[in-house]
Amino acid sequence: MADHDLLVLGGGTGGYAAAFRASQLGKRVALIEEAKVGGTCLHWGCIPAKAMLETGDLLAKIGKASDFGVQITPATGIDTTVVGARRDKIVARMHAGLKSLFKKNNVELITGRATLIGGGAVEVALRDESGPTGEKKSISTTDIVVATGSSVRRIAGLETDGRVIVDSDQITTGTLKPSSVIVIGGGAVGCEFASYFRDLGAETTIVEMLPALVPLEDRDASKELTRAFTKRGMTIHVAHRIKEGSLVKRADGVDLQIEPIDGGEVVALSAELIVVAAGRVPNSGEIGLENTKAVVERGFIKVDAQMQTAEPHLYAVGDVIGGLQLAHVAAHEGMIAAHAIAGEPLHAMDYVKQPRATYCRPEVASVGYTTQELERDGVPFVAGQVPFLAIAKAHVGGDADGFCKVLRHAESGVILGVHMVGPKVTDLIAEASLALELGATATQLGGTTHPHPTLSEIVGEAALVSIGRSVNF
Repeated sequence: MADHDLLVLGGGTGGYAAAFRASQLGKRVALIEEAKVGGTCLHWGCIPAKAMLETGDLLAKIGKASDFGVQITPATGIDTTVVGARRDKIVARMHAGLKSLFKKNNVELITGRATLIGGGAVEVALRDESGPTGEKKSISTTDIVVATGSSVRRIAGLETDGRVIVDSDQITTGTLKPSSVIVIGGGAVGCEFASYFRDLGAETTIVEMLPALVPLEDRDASKELTRAFTKRGMTIHVAHRIKEGSLVKRADGVDLQIEPIDGGEVVALSAELIVVAAGRVPNSGEIGLENTKAVVERGFIKVDAQMQTAEPHLYAVGDVIGGLQLAHVAAHEGMIAAHAIAGEPLHAMDYVKQPRATYCRPEVASVGYTTQELERDGVPFVAGQVPFLAIAKAHVGGDADGFCKVLRHAESGVILGVHMVGPKVTDLIAEASLALELGATATQLGGTTHPHPTLSEIVGEAALVSIGRSVNF
């Protein structure tokens, strides 16, 4: 008899979601993690970054205090040591709560580095608080879920030093307060940190190789974010890259040159800090995948719609399989894997229905297909778009930038995508996610009563605009 029914390799969001659910379904489960349970999201990504961004949002709100009739001494500075302490306290509290769930869900937690050795066995190099113990342990199991996550992508010539060139891990564990910053990468991570440092007062420049900020989003969302960032005083260079060999480190910063992707005038830039936000790479090496039949492409483990690899009884979830690389998506993948292992399969994984959220200012959120994807695929659609300028609660809150765009099928009326930029849209997107999950039409979404005055009204109004029934816009 195997030691366990299921071993999970990796304690991030996808890993612990799979472990807890499988245990709830009656499986004997152990999870192996070499660092801290919670993974990148809890310790170096989502949670610490959002805690820092909340400080930036508050600072921006204080700057508008006089508009609300509040006489307050303008904020003249920010103590990033306190920002870091608050952030770390939040992370520690969430970490403690997560650890308690292992006992509650009857999941054994093993600290160490796991390697697949084939035949349903895993070898674990055990660790304790001081590091590797030198002891190894072989554990047998019926099923395995690989949830080893991802790491910050390294770029030759932009090696981080924690001083003038940093990555997201160093920002979310540090107390940096640069006077000027160049962010390399205009995706979600790059835009979030650009927003944060700009709120702290830094001169901020973003350099993105692709033709738009948040390039995976709807083109109108990209345009609106670029407009908003420019309005905030940021400099944006899309379709640009760093000119090879141009980067020079100084004692107090860096100099470099950037050039258009398709050729053109070279631009010289200088800053106190460079933030490297050029994506993440899967942690699939040195975990023994060569001892299995699992297929690995560009480092990502290939899986089917139930998260199973080409190796029987071997599953993979989260960043290590690629795709959206979002914590909530990893959790959903973990649930699907757990149910498949328990013989109670859920629906096939559908990435179109997974919401996306970027927590810069203004926020960006979306679910479903983009305009450019529908055009590419020749799908007949109608768009309904409403600006936050038309929403009373946005004016009440002092932030009416942005919009909501609903895309519906031109014939059936089914919601195909919802895209938003503006206040609290990372919360508002949940309604749109439910609409896609249920296969709702624009008539149903727009016909649902949205309380007034709330920001949520924008979702219903955009749906009504798409069917020509809006009475408020």
